Amino acid sequence: MIGAVPTLLEQFEDVLWGFFGVPVLMLLGIYLTFHSNFFQIRKFPAIIKTFFGYFRVKNRGNGVHPLHAFFACIGGCIGIGNIVGICTAVQIGGPGALFWIWITAICGMIVKYAEVYLGVRHRVMNKKGQYSGGPMYFLALVTSQTWVPVIICLLLCIYGVEVYQFSVITQTLSDNLNVNRELGTFFLLFLVLFAGSGGISRVGKISGAIIPIFIILYMGMGLWVLGSNITVIPSILKDVFSTAFTGSAAAGGFIGSTLINTISQGVRRGCYTGDVGVGYASVIHSESAAESPEKQASLVILDVFLDTFFICTMSVLVVLVTGVWSEAIPASMLVQSVLAQYFPGMHFFMPFFLFLLGYTTINAYFCVGLKCAEMLSSKYGRPLYYAYAIIALACFSYVDTKQAQAVMSISGGLLLVINCWGIFRLHREISYEFVSGKDKDLETDPIQV
Repeated sequence: MIGAVPTLLEQFEDVLWGFFGVPVLMLLGIYLTFHSNFFQIRKFPAIIKTFFGYFRVKNRGNGVHPLHAFFACIGGCIGIGNIVGICTAVQIGGPGALFWIWITAICGMIVKYAEVYLGVRHRVMNKKGQYSGGPMYFLALVTSQTWVPVIICLLLCIYGVEVYQFSVITQTLSDNLNVNRELGTFFLLFLVLFAGSGGISRVGKISGAIIPIFIILYMGMGLWVLGSNITVIPSILKDVFSTAFTGSAAAGGFIGSTLINTISQGVRRGCYTGDVGVGYASVIHSESAAESPEKQASLVILDVFLDTFFICTMSVLVVLVTGVWSEAIPASMLVQSVLAQYFPGMHFFMPFFLFLLGYTTINAYFCVGLKCAEMLSSKYGRPLYYAYAIIALACFSYVDTKQAQAVMSISGGLLLVINCWGIFRLHREISYEFVSGKDKDLETDPIQV
């Protein structure tokens, strides 16, 4: 009976995303894109300007600095899922999955903007003098059923314990560096608890120090690989667009994929890496000191752009141009096997690389889960969540990464469906124009981020 659990999880994941998650996200994303007159494209230059403008301001009111919220959020987006999880989409769905990852990003940008906008607009001041917001708050406006916000909090608590990336890190350290699994698990748990106890501000500072370094290093190595295989890039891109609408035939160790499977894999992995629709970003950005919901929410369009069109695209392209995507190699080793062909010491460097990336993601998720646990019970929520996180992360460090990924995908899919329903019900409240003038809670002055 227990042995059937992994199969049941995968089957439920396929049904959830195939019949609900994929259609809901795509339909809502397309609708909001036209409703906003292509806001995510039309306002992109202004969004870039807003991002760099926040480097010149500091807080003088309640809430964390807008950029600390941004880096905490993007720390959850840019992680192991961009290197390992995203390659699963190509292994199962073929090259065409990359096209649907791009489409998911375009639709996901506006959906994520909407969820953050509503979270910031309907946030409240809690007993600690800090802002609290997220889908559990704006969903309360569209239904009289008090159990709906509770379910959202519970799902975010599950999603907040990032068992998949924790499992990948401990497995990678054990396989590549022969690190004792128990020792690696204990050390990583300690670091996660340290970051989470400091709240969004501490998580944002840690991510702000790690993520820019990662982007520069990873993009540099990826461009070197693509430059070395520049002659095959046109044919690879042709395969991406052609198989996006036909599915992929069997090749090498690849067993082939139907059109439905290609679309489903591209959308579900694109949602996971970009944290689209799950409400996690809404909770984090609601703690910002920024007064304007439009300005704060616009930052998530930039994080989806960086996450998908830079990091995820690079990961997929390097495994496509080198042909390793169709080989019988675990997803956790695909990018590493490619980079090892061009750079020495990858069996030492990659585990460290994945450790830092996974750490920023686990921190961000844990911080959100911890806050949701406190919302459920101000007295017992925090200690109970610490206990749950320790037990779940320790147990899943010994579980196959596919099963851990299924748990994250299922909880994320349920959150996506419920949150998108709430976003659609409140979509007429959403503004797509920046408020002129300065935020009252911020003043011009350079800060250290």
